[in-house]
Amino acid sequence: MRYADAHLKKILQSTRVIACVGVSTNPVRPSHFVARYLSLKGFTVIPVNPGHAGRKLFGREIRASLSDIPKDARVDMVDIFRRPEAVPAIVDEALEALPDLRTVWMQIGVEHPEAAARAEAAGITVIQNRCPKIEYQRLFGELRMGGFNTGVISSKL
Repeated sequence: MRYADAHLKKILQSTRVIACVGVSTNPVRPSHFVARYLSLKGFTVIPVNPGHAGRKLFGREIRASLSDIPKDARVDMVDIFRRPEAVPAIVDEALEALPDLRTVWMQIGVEHPEAAARAEAAGITVIQNRCPKIEYQRLFGELRMGGFNTGVISSKL
């Protein structure tokens, strides 16, 4: 799917609280470093993984499900790190449990048109097959053309 850069940028600028479904406590897993990166960029990241419920990650309690997130958390976005077949149940739970939800974001390789249509019918913005970390880096100037941050300042005074 194609999304306008302005659309993605607006989502990332207006989002404050992200529930990361399927986050791993293993630091080499993509879900771990994406959640860590987003938390370092100032987003409040609420980790969701039933296998690690009750433990802490990035200073926050890992929740077993979206329904376990306190209502006053005011979740703006659900970032889904699960296989496509798990998406419908996650979207349904998000619509039920998160009254402030504005965006459902499915990670790279994750798409589910029917679940996306249900969320959109409820007024929720849906992004599929994209990574908010990559988009944030790309849209806010942290990535070079090759897709990585060189750490080298290339302009001279």
